[in-house]
Amino acid sequence: MAKATILSVDDDEDLQFVVKEYLESDGYKVLRAHSLKEFEMWSAQGNNIDIVLLDLVLREAEGLSLIAIIKEKIKAPIIIVSGKTDTTEKIVCLEMGADDYITKPFEMRELSARIKAVLRRGKGAESNGTGGSSSPTHDGEFRGRIYFGNWYLDCGQYQLYDLEDKSADLTSGEFKLLETLALSPKKVVTRERLFEITRDSSNFDAYDRVIDIQIARIRKKIGDDAKNPDVLKTVRGVGYMFCAATEKR
Repeated sequence: MAKATILSVDDDEDLQFVVKEYLESDGYKVLRAHSLKEFEMWSAQGNNIDIVLLDLVLREAEGLSLIAIIKEKIKAPIIIVSGKTDTTEKIVCLEMGADDYITKPFEMRELSARIKAVLRRGKGAESNGTGGSSSPTHDGEFRGRIYFGNWYLDCGQYQLYDLEDKSADLTSGEFKLLETLALSPKKVVTRERLFEITRDSSNFDAYDRVIDIQIARIRKKIGDDAKNPDVLKTVRGVGYMFCAATEKR
């Protein structure tokens, strides 16, 4: 049985061939779409796609709008695979809901590591179902609910809801970041530690803005004013602190 099903959406057929050969030798099932039309064909067939590898330049469409098109069709996390090294584009892609961004050319080992990291961040939703219990799982991780303000984190479903059960539509990375902070209320968590937990990487760069971008996205989704936050406080030069009162259930 394959580890996961990966859909590569890219018009570079030579690169797709190499990616497919490498990832399938690593235990994954890889589907290929060379155009938006072929992507729609795969999504319409109801395939259980776990991750999308998306190039932002296709024959009939290109640009950041592709992220929204993909997310509308399937809920799988998206890793952008781009030949552009522009930092601004990377930031915008993450702000629009992409889960990661890797620049061409890249080593296959790095791609595999990023895929594993994204899958790892989302595995709780798959393995714990609806997760109504407040009991820890066998590995000691809390899988109940954490209430704060007008919100609650459902750690079994890897999602944030308001008190009317409407989802805030967090990405897996955003959820893991908020969960980490909520499980250590009133304590400062360093950016290095947050990067390690949410990106699953030891190659932390002090100038990498991924954590800051995700915090900004979370604040926007929960209505937390960055200038005067009630939930996520910035500790300048160190990291972030969850400052709202919490209740576990």
